[in-house]
Amino acid sequence: MTLPRFSRARIATACAFACALVTGSALAQTVPKPPEPSTLKANADMAKALPFADRRDFEDAMRGFIATVPDALVPGTGPRPVWSMKPYDFLKTDTPADTVNPSLWRQAQLNAIHGLFQVAERVYQVRGFDLANMTIVEGDGTLIVIDPLLTAETARAALELYYQHRPRKPVGTVIYTHGHADHFGGVKGVLSEADVAAGKVQVIAPAAFMETAVAENILAGNAMNRRSQYQFGSLLPPGVRGQVDTGLGKALARGSITLVAPTSTIDKPTEERTIDGVQFVFRLVPGSEAPSEMLLYLPQFRVLNMAEDVTHTMHNLYTIRGAEVRDGNLWSKYIDEARVAFGDKADVLIAQHHWPTTGRERIVDLLKKQRDMYKFINDQTLRLLNQGYTAADIAETLRMPASLAQEWSARGYYGTLSHNAKAVYQKYLGWYDANPANLNPLPPVAYAKKTVEYMGGADAVLARAREDFGKGEFRWVASAMSQVVYADPSNRAARELGADALEQLGYQSEAGTWRSAYLVGAMELRNGVPKIAGGSSANADTLKAVSNDLFFDFLGVRLDAAKAEGKKMVINWNFTDSNQQFVLTLENSALTHIAGQQPGADATITLARATLDAVTLKETSFPAAVLTGKVKIDGDRGKLAELMSMMDNFELMFPVVEPRR
Repeated sequence: MTLPRFSRARIATACAFACALVTGSALAQTVPKPPEPSTLKANADMAKALPFADRRDFEDAMRGFIATVPDALVPGTGPRPVWSMKPYDFLKTDTPADTVNPSLWRQAQLNAIHGLFQVAERVYQVRGFDLANMTIVEGDGTLIVIDPLLTAETARAALELYYQHRPRKPVGTVIYTHGHADHFGGVKGVLSEADVAAGKVQVIAPAAFMETAVAENILAGNAMNRRSQYQFGSLLPPGVRGQVDTGLGKALARGSITLVAPTSTIDKPTEERTIDGVQFVFRLVPGSEAPSEMLLYLPQFRVLNMAEDVTHTMHNLYTIRGAEVRDGNLWSKYIDEARVAFGDKADVLIAQHHWPTTGRERIVDLLKKQRDMYKFINDQTLRLLNQGYTAADIAETLRMPASLAQEWSARGYYGTLSHNAKAVYQKYLGWYDANPANLNPLPPVAYAKKTVEYMGGADAVLARAREDFGKGEFRWVASAMSQVVYADPSNRAARELGADALEQLGYQSEAGTWRSAYLVGAMELRNGVPKIAGGSSANADTLKAVSNDLFFDFLGVRLDAAKAEGKKMVINWNFTDSNQQFVLTLENSALTHIAGQQPGADATITLARATLDAVTLKETSFPAAVLTGKVKIDGDRGKLAELMSMMDNFELMFPVVEPRR
């Protein structure tokens, strides 16, 4: 009996990354091709367009360097390490590879810098040991750890690197800036849950942290998981024709993702606390880069921590793995409020990705430009959509002002102007462009077949597309070949030419996310969907953050409406540990739930939440739990099994660049 799989996008992606690394056959089949002349020209033109002589970011990234370990190596329990920078040695040359956008090459070099760094008095960061940074603040007698990375193994290694060069004070406080897994998943590498329970260590997070840590992506988690493989390039080997950088950091670690619930939350918009002799000013910024997020200011050390709201890239208003659109206008306001409150009081600005910015003038300049970047995208998209332009029109024509276009921190390494403009359009107007021809078009396969037919058949399309490929019109060739592949997935020539076009687009992409998406698409057109087991990404820690209410919501998502056609049932659920009660109702092929109990229900199930979690983790089953007395069923015992027989099981590796068959 299978229950839901629970996933967050970055948790799931880390799991997928690990799976990909042990599936060598999928990677070995990929045969990348060299750059076309038009790609060489595009990358050469980019090299002339930006101020590459400006090396201040490299100086900032190395400022305060204390030490590192060779290749930032974090061994795993098996032959493959949890983390290593060794595969990225190709970035050690300052001459970009001709298959990598030179601007992305520069960002990838910066993200390859790793080690322990002193930021200010009593403030340190470990960078380049995971996708995110770990910030360590020295209290009077203990350490305050901010964002303990994605995995316990990398967090433990980062803390040990710190201990090799600083006094071995115990960790007394962990702070989560927000609810993305690369900022909390390594928590058990720096503390034990027993010490938290005993009151020896406190965990502080912004309001609504636990709810949003899993809920943001749980209902569409399987799809986000699969799409994350494209965004992060987790199926690609590192290399000049493979994965180079995510734009936000190097890659995702492959270790154990953990979670310890906060013992205290920041609930006021601005809140001041003194933690072991260190003054903190917390400022909530919900709905910016994450639904639950906060910024930090340390007045004693004049350090401003912008979490993930100000980094050295244009971030995502919409992330291509899939998520709710973020509010660029609100994000901009939060940055400006931080500038007014702390800009003239900070000597160093840090974030939980990338490198610090030093000096009040440069800090204020960075805050202003990041503020204006998000505001520009929001307002100019709204201006153009109010003139009747579509999302595609706006994305194609909108250009950053020169003052921002020449700013390294405003370049689109992680988010892009193109898909962020489309995000603003989506936020305000949705998917429909108001053209009735697009209101109810044919579905993709039928549309593709008619398109190819109108274009004279697959052979004619291929002949014309090969000519356009030679002209460097890769965007069009990729689109045209996608139509042929959707019309006939077995058309090998179309798959190969489509892959070739996607590959060239990847080689030209400034965004690490776009490069990865293009190259994974090319790989799968050539070799098919990799054979990777879609195991559950749930673990005992993350399940604790899944409320009973959210559990039933996801159960409804898994209901196969056809199997439920004409069936009715009512099941009461009693949770003995929380004293919560729910009525689960199946009717009209919809599964709904509400708090309370219904007299005369078909069945009443009594259990502890821990038992439900054990069933979810496949440590037991409902029948076994009934036999051991951990689950009590009053009424019709067959109803639970009948309900579960109607549940869909989501397969991770569904097709993306070809139709589902």
